[in-house]
Amino acid sequence: MSPTLASAPAACCFSGVKHTGTPVGRIEDLGGMQTYISEPPSPAATQKVILFLADAWGPLFVNNQLLQDYFASCGYLVLGPDYFFGDAVPNQEHVRDRDAWIMASRKSAIDALPAWLDAVKVKYGTNTKYCAVGYCFGAPFVMDLCAAGSVVAGALAHPAFLQESHFEKLEGPLLLSCSEEDHTFPHAARRRAEDIMVSRKCTYYFQVFSGVKHGFAVRGDPDIEIERWAKEESARGIKGWFDRFTA
Repeated sequence: MSPTLASAPAACCFSGVKHTGTPVGRIEDLGGMQTYISEPPSPAATQKVILFLADAWGPLFVNNQLLQDYFASCGYLVLGPDYFFGDAVPNQEHVRDRDAWIMASRKSAIDALPAWLDAVKVKYGTNTKYCAVGYCFGAPFVMDLCAAGSVVAGALAHPAFLQESHFEKLEGPLLLSCSEEDHTFPHAARRRAEDIMVSRKCTYYFQVFSGVKHGFAVRGDPDIEIERWAKEESARGIKGWFDRFTA
């Protein structure tokens, strides 16, 4: 088995600050999954779509809805599939065995995503410019899409479930938005990922934020300046990265 670089989600992935705001997207069934859909304010000449592959809190958690709305406000149609099927962290009073829940959720997501992706392509076209962003739990799905050439660019934020083989198979541009301190994707693993991408002459870009921890790009505390800035700058960086490859 390929060496692990980013491990499975852990305890801190089940905590964080809930943000305030009013989501503007809608929820529809798409390919057998409830999907958060946030549309751009005006149609573009060439449709640009972001596949939003959420952390363990799911795409219907308000923080993730507001993130998707931000990307939509920048001109993207954003699609966030609920591969937790209503069983994401916010809908659980408690999880007796978090490791078992994570692995069961991962299996159901892996099984369900191919049909969802097929439905996306049927509805939104094969000539559309697709990008994909994955937060924690969603990261390996982005890497698989990049390896398959299914997206024009990918982005990860505080990733989980990554192996060296993900980077050895990487095709296309990849942004990694990381915290300096991250139990799931630690410094040595981040450097190893970079070494692989350098050796393969990949197109990549790292954001590394000090003063924040794993989960900052979704569940950081907006009342703490460094956490608010890092969260917002992560989103701006991802948006700018996708702009570069969808122009």
